[in-house]
Amino acid sequence: MSNHLYPSLQPTLFKVLNKTVPAAFAKINGNTENPKLHGTAYFYDTPFGGVLVEVEVFGLPDNNSSFYGMHIHETGNCTIPFDKTGNHYNPSNTPHPMHAGDMPPLLDCNGYAYSVFYTGRFKVNDIINRSIIIHDMADDFTTQPSGNSGTKIGCGVIARVK
Repeated sequence: MSNHLYPSLQPTLFKVLNKTVPAAFAKINGNTENPKLHGTAYFYDTPFGGVLVEVEVFGLPDNNSSFYGMHIHETGNCTIPFDKTGNHYNPSNTPHPMHAGDMPPLLDCNGYAYSVFYTGRFKVNDIINRSIIIHDMADDFTTQPSGNSGTKIGCGVIARVK
């Protein structure tokens, strides 16, 4: 992104990450088959009305594709095997991949993934007490209702930062 094209956007997003306390976070843990999987997700309010999301995950298993589906699910119950998290968060009942809870996939490098993206699909208040889920396969962005992302291998309950 060139500063001359977006003079106020770029510095502001970096300031949000570097100088702002997140509004919410989730501690992500792996399922029984992936006990080394762990990470964090941070959700920042921005002056643009959307949310800046930062996710860092360690201990991803080798799935032969390097991509992992990542979504916000309806319920914040991360009891293993993560079968109580419900469907993707989808308050407007839109088809996949346009659910509010549909997020970009994680790209793995030797078991580690880091992602930062901006979204206007939800507000931080909308996702408190919901869960962020890591799936063992890449989202195909087509299959209804959830992108054929496979098993839920990581889960974290989204909580407000106090």
